[in-house]
Amino acid sequence: MKKLVAYLTSAFPDKSFTVDAVFSLKESGVDIIELGVPFSDPVADGPVIQEANLKSLQNGFKMRDLFEISDRIAKEVETLWMGYFNPFYHMGVEKSLQKAKECGVSGFIVPDLPFEEAESYRELFKKYSLSLIDFVAPTDSEERIKKIVKNSEKFIYLVAYAGITGADKKEDLKEVIEGIKKYTDTPVYVGFGVNEKTAKEKAEFADGVIVGSAFIKVLLREDLTNKEKLDNIKQIASTIKQKINE
Repeated sequence: MKKLVAYLTSAFPDKSFTVDAVFSLKESGVDIIELGVPFSDPVADGPVIQEANLKSLQNGFKMRDLFEISDRIAKEVETLWMGYFNPFYHMGVEKSLQKAKECGVSGFIVPDLPFEEAESYRELFKKYSLSLIDFVAPTDSEERIKKIVKNSEKFIYLVAYAGITGADKKEDLKEVIEGIKKYTDTPVYVGFGVNEKTAKEKAEFADGVIVGSAFIKVLLREDLTNKEKLDNIKQIASTIKQKINE
């Protein structure tokens, strides 16, 4: 069965809601939670997730909020921290890994840490038995893909196109995925632009999809109650999980 990874911005609109959202998504077939660390300059994210980041920061987000949420969810749902390198570097990379391990988190997704720079941290991640998820883009050469996926763990994050999250663009991913699978058995999950309309197509040759903006759009709606928001994201998750496995 193909996997569904769901991104949520930590503590948006608050910590309690994030926990409720995680368990609602789990009920609807989500396999892994990508718990976003709010950051002031999320360069790989589109306007939807940028807005959620900003609102969480304006509400006073602190790293301890990330830890509290993770403590409550990570033993029940596999959880990855998705964050830009700056907050982890500022805290101390090893301290960040220690904290993740204590919280039960299984790995990190760091979109602004290039593969070449990430290599210097691999041993530290191994020390704490944590995965560092690798990114592959359709623009990567075969030689570069071969290097990136050589020691990949958990899954490979295939950026569905060169751009930002949340945009609705089409890419022919078959060749790229076949190129990746020549060099690794690690599952390939497609991210960027995945929603109810695009999920089936994006997942066709992949092992799973990563969905963020489709959920965050709902959470940003001020005309919905919290219960209505949870009901909406549960429906989206159920629909996507069904479509990717048809």
